[in-house]
Amino acid sequence: MKICIFGAGYVGLVAAACFAESGNSVITVDVDEARIEGLKQGIIPIYEPGLKEMVLRNQAEGRLSFTSDAIAAVQASLVSFIAVGTPPGEDGSADLKYVLGVARQIGQAMTGFKIIVDKSTVPVGTADKVRQAIAAELAARGVDLEFDVVSNPEFLKEGAAIEDFMKPDRVVIGTDNVRTAELMKELYDPFMRKQNRMIVMDIRSAEMTKYAANAMLATRISFMNQIAGLCERMGADVAAVREGIGSDTRIGYDFLFPGPGYGGSCFPKDVKALVKTAEECDYDFLLLKAVEEVNERQKEVLADKLIKALGSPGAEKPLTGRTIACWGLSFKPRTDDMREAPAITIIERLLAAGASVRAHDPEAIKEARKVFGDRIEYSQNQYDILASADALAVITDWNEYRNPDFDRIKASLKSPLIVDGRNLYKPDRMHRAGFSYIPLGRNGGNGCGGSK
Repeated sequence: MKICIFGAGYVGLVAAACFAESGNSVITVDVDEARIEGLKQGIIPIYEPGLKEMVLRNQAEGRLSFTSDAIAAVQASLVSFIAVGTPPGEDGSADLKYVLGVARQIGQAMTGFKIIVDKSTVPVGTADKVRQAIAAELAARGVDLEFDVVSNPEFLKEGAAIEDFMKPDRVVIGTDNVRTAELMKELYDPFMRKQNRMIVMDIRSAEMTKYAANAMLATRISFMNQIAGLCERMGADVAAVREGIGSDTRIGYDFLFPGPGYGGSCFPKDVKALVKTAEECDYDFLLLKAVEEVNERQKEVLADKLIKALGSPGAEKPLTGRTIACWGLSFKPRTDDMREAPAITIIERLLAAGASVRAHDPEAIKEARKVFGDRIEYSQNQYDILASADALAVITDWNEYRNPDFDRIKASLKSPLIVDGRNLYKPDRMHRAGFSYIPLGRNGGNGCGGSK
């Protein structure tokens, strides 16, 4: 099938590479000419395991190309995917200017029947706006052409996006047109060899499904972070609690790890957008407002623990003279994405408290420099940043941090203090090794009925 995809960002580039991998002819369109030229030369603008190899292979075999010529791309394709950004506005609503801009371009370019697919995460009702934008352009041209608009939300996890696309849990197709549904099924059939997980529904339900899924996952994260905070106060172990509740098949274990809060390009933006959508319908989404508030508070927890452990009580800048080594900058492992990363809030808080900060991340240092500049130190070696530091803060759970050389850590740090925002290590082992170890939800009680 001949496809064009608008947007050479995270979703668009992964979709383009995977569709090409399954034999389709794919043209990727982007207004950023420097990005397009870089892609033509094999320069991949994002880090995602396996993506570069797939892009280069399909480009070399002629199934994947890149262009800034939207008109030619639309006219050469049956299906046009819209995979551009929907950044949050000041009020939290999704900004649709890029989506509708692409819709107008399609209306200006099309010369025959087209299927236009909303792949971007968009509020309920966006397909209607896309349809209106295209129809307006066709009317301005004085032509009457058939087209259909489909909602096809993405469910990709950064760090595992290729696997998620090639072997999806499900593919949601929102359309009321039987013929279009069959064409979309044909497009996705190569990814359904083992089990057919295509779900066809009405467009508005498909649009809602994406937001509802992300909101549910964000809620589980915030819930478990609250449980971890209560465990600390009651003398319970959040790891044991997670095992106890996760064994319930109605609940399961996924997204029940306590941590420094969720980040990235999806959860924060989508939760805000769904709250705003509810407000526009005069509906008060109390639960998601609480999820947001819990997450913002959680981003402060690691810094609070460091200030409590090392700070000078009553000082305006309680960490003055202290050096904190931070492992992890990206919002999750296997990506260089710093958008809404908890590390940003944590490090800014440490800097404001007077601390010097050194940081390591396997992939995100380049992105971190855009955020912090030269206000912190960076190293490509995770152990180099430990020399004479007052503490190590574990922020992102990269594999490299899971089983480190503890003897080397202890010998390097000025004091053997680790604040573990991901609960990577076993408290008993750390204490036997002579570390002051502060995890989340595993400290034992400090009053309120708990016991040590």
